[in-house]
Amino acid sequence: MAKVKTRNEIRFILNGEDIALADVAPDATLLDWLRLDRTLRGTKEGCAEGDCGACTVLVGRLSAGRLVYESVNACIRFLGSLDATHVVTVEHLRGTGETLHPVQQAMVDFHGSQCGFCTPGFVMSLYALWMRSPEPSDAAIEKALQGNLCRCTGYEAIMRAARAISSYGKAAKDPLAAERKSITARLAALKDGARVEIGAGKARLIVPADADDLAKLLDKEPGATLVAGSTDVGLWVTKHMRDIAPAVFIGNLDGLCTISEGKGVISIGAGVTYSEAFATLSKRIPALGPLFDRIGGEQVRNMGTIGGNIANGSPIGDTPPPLIALGARLTLRRGGKRRTIPLEDFFVAYGKQDRRPGEFVEAVHVPVPAKATKFAVYKITKRRDEDITAALGAFHLTLARNGTVADIRIAYGGMAATPKRAFAVEKALLGKRWTEETVEAAMAEYASDFTPLTDMRASAEYRALAAKNLLLRFFVETMGTKAPFQVSRDEAA
Repeated sequence: MAKVKTRNEIRFILNGEDIALADVAPDATLLDWLRLDRTLRGTKEGCAEGDCGACTVLVGRLSAGRLVYESVNACIRFLGSLDATHVVTVEHLRGTGETLHPVQQAMVDFHGSQCGFCTPGFVMSLYALWMRSPEPSDAAIEKALQGNLCRCTGYEAIMRAARAISSYGKAAKDPLAAERKSITARLAALKDGARVEIGAGKARLIVPADADDLAKLLDKEPGATLVAGSTDVGLWVTKHMRDIAPAVFIGNLDGLCTISEGKGVISIGAGVTYSEAFATLSKRIPALGPLFDRIGGEQVRNMGTIGGNIANGSPIGDTPPPLIALGARLTLRRGGKRRTIPLEDFFVAYGKQDRRPGEFVEAVHVPVPAKATKFAVYKITKRRDEDITAALGAFHLTLARNGTVADIRIAYGGMAATPKRAFAVEKALLGKRWTEETVEAAMAEYASDFTPLTDMRASAEYRALAAKNLLLRFFVETMGTKAPFQVSRDEAA
């Protein structure tokens, strides 16, 4: 690996200003810096965990040479992740002359604000949507606002405002659109191929130059905290006050942000976000589209990565069960050496994964289901949007010509200490005719596979019954009766 140059400052653009910060703590958040250091207080703190959206700003970055602006949660976005980006806050919005920006004027005229605390966050989420889709559908508006909560205005007024924005101005003439070429050039100049190192001793912040530099770094410092999208690590800091230093920021890292397909397998770099993967996965594996739409809000999906969701090893992570059911494999890297293992083998026990010191998740490889197979995934939550999983079931079925089960893979989240396959249930189904009687008989084997726990999201009894009924639902759908994707708690039980 070639030696890389280093620098001791983070460089990015804030609204129109070039910023260079040489004194940045590993756990410093964008929200605190904006409010306390820059007195830009339109960005609010509500929940400090990426749920309410009051802190929403836009972050522009170069992706495959193209400038992309995304809504993100400033409360859990670390300053260390902002190198070579363009941060846009609500204060940067402006209309022509003394007029308000079209998004702001629409919110005023359609009474989209009451107490006003959440309003800047709504404005920024709608701004991001308007820039990429000036005439959005109601479904697109609702999706863009999944991560913004309002307790007093009422969403219909905000929906009306969203529909009307283009009557106040043209997105193509917006300052961000007009400045796109110059901002692209400025960001390209900031991506100088250097490693960023700030601080000394343990209290260090590091941004590797690329994936090769990351491998070299971790080989020498295996105990560092890797931060990809910070949708989990952010809460370690804001809610649990954990020390994450030394912190290594790997979001948007060259060598980890590609997604490709070859020989029926989709390879996803560990730095690919949910939003980036959505187009490919929802097209090639349609059942994953509705699931991804329910992972956090849009701000979380713009930050969070599939690789991070896997590496974190949570028993209620949304992507491991469906990827396990699909037979995905995981590439792990240490220095210049790589090994590829079945994804299901990565999860050893609660909080423990098969990752050796200095090793990191580099990519996950997902087979595309054959046309003759059946694949479905179901997520159970207390509310439909922006909620953490209580139980999640994923099913991949291949039937023989005579109607018997030739192959079946069933994986669950929220049912054990790790994402886990239902091996006993699979064995009870394999080789049998795919009938309701077979399915109901196999349900007895769930007790052999899982001993779920009771927590704030669901009781053990509820989880056990829901898991069985998701298998029954899968059977019903494979027989041609389509149930709605969302299962309420009552429906599941």
